[in-house]
Amino acid sequence: MFDNLSERLASTVQKLKGQGRLTEGNIEDALRDVRRALLEADVALAVVKSFIEQVKSRALGEEVLTSLTPGQVFIRIVNEEMVRVMGEANEELNLAAQPPAVILMAGLQGAGKTTTVAKLAKLLKERHKKKIMVVSCDVYRPAAIEQLKTLAGQVEAEFFPSNVIQQPADIARAAVEQAKRSFMDVVIVDTAGRLHIDDEMMGEIQNIHTTINPVETLFVVDSMTGQDAAVTAKAFNDALPLTGVVLTKTDGDARGGAALSIRQITGKPIKFMGVGEKIDALEPFHPDRVASRILGMGDVLSLVEEVQQKVDHKKAEALAKKVKKGKGFDFNDLKDQMEQMMNMGGMAGMMDKLPGMGNMSAKLKDKVNDREIRRMIAIINSMTPKERSFPDIIKGSRKKRIAAGCGLQVQDVNRLMKQQLQMKKMMKKMGKGGMANMLRGMKGRMPPGMGPGGMGF
Repeated sequence: MFDNLSERLASTVQKLKGQGRLTEGNIEDALRDVRRALLEADVALAVVKSFIEQVKSRALGEEVLTSLTPGQVFIRIVNEEMVRVMGEANEELNLAAQPPAVILMAGLQGAGKTTTVAKLAKLLKERHKKKIMVVSCDVYRPAAIEQLKTLAGQVEAEFFPSNVIQQPADIARAAVEQAKRSFMDVVIVDTAGRLHIDDEMMGEIQNIHTTINPVETLFVVDSMTGQDAAVTAKAFNDALPLTGVVLTKTDGDARGGAALSIRQITGKPIKFMGVGEKIDALEPFHPDRVASRILGMGDVLSLVEEVQQKVDHKKAEALAKKVKKGKGFDFNDLKDQMEQMMNMGGMAGMMDKLPGMGNMSAKLKDKVNDREIRRMIAIINSMTPKERSFPDIIKGSRKKRIAAGCGLQVQDVNRLMKQQLQMKKMMKKMGKGGMANMLRGMKGRMPPGMGPGGMGF
């Protein structure tokens, strides 16, 4: 997300480097570049105008400290104004109501509403230890009801059944009553989407809202629609008392106009953003962290949180003990490390959160991708359990069988075996306390996207 905007802003800051101080002239030039970058990112015109005026006012009145370059001062101002535009801080869901807390989901068809219901259920269940019930009021699409039932099973949430002959408000009321009897903490109500805003749709969802009186009414919108997302959100907000917005498909949005427009146009906070297709790819929206990503400063806090939530700490501890005892590093260990990295969004997703790597990830996209990692996992999956545990037994005939089993060449198997052997040597050095030696040994030997950070150390 924000790849295009990040590149343009990085270019602007580069132009300011080497200049002794910020003047009205170089500020005007920089702001012209920023304005163009924001408009190309599909940020709403009113938001761009307000943003540029605020940055200009502050930049011209800023006393440049001798320890800072003009570029650093300018980028700090831009960063702080971006945070202000997007909402200062993350606004959490209000779940303090008497159980069950009811969350109503609204939005147009195709925005990813049903999937977001399941993602939110998983997040609340795992991070907040809530008992969740989900229900679909989409009586126009039987497939939507079945889809939610399937997703509820995947995230282990309670599913309240419904069918196309029922009235949406009646379904919602019955679900809330059942949730009370079952001592649920949260009920998430999925509603029907439409291809466009119409009076019938608004009337129906207003009726549902009046019937169940939710503590949270979230508008789910596709970020790739740019400033149209903000316009649609405003239309819904005029009809419903929205409490927040969920931005979906942000992983496919290189512009970011929706994130920078919605808060100022609707007055409502972005509470979550969908960052992928996986069922756990939903993150709380932190304006300060998003602004840091846009400006290439990384998002280390989110990366740390992701590691804490998604890395299997028992496996990591077992591997550390194994290495310490000098028992080596086999293909089972290598596969575990690669799968955990993929679970965290792959190498590109991790690079996006590292300071100074956001802009670089676009340039290295072809080199640093997850295709190579998937190929390596496929090779390991083609091995027998004994071969994974004892790599030394893999010789000529075994290599041919492994290559045939995964549809690759013997050269690919040889390459993976060489990399596993190098990793084993590095682990041995690390087990003896030679971290510096290990890092020196790693330089230039790892396959694309398999640096030390990617291996979980």
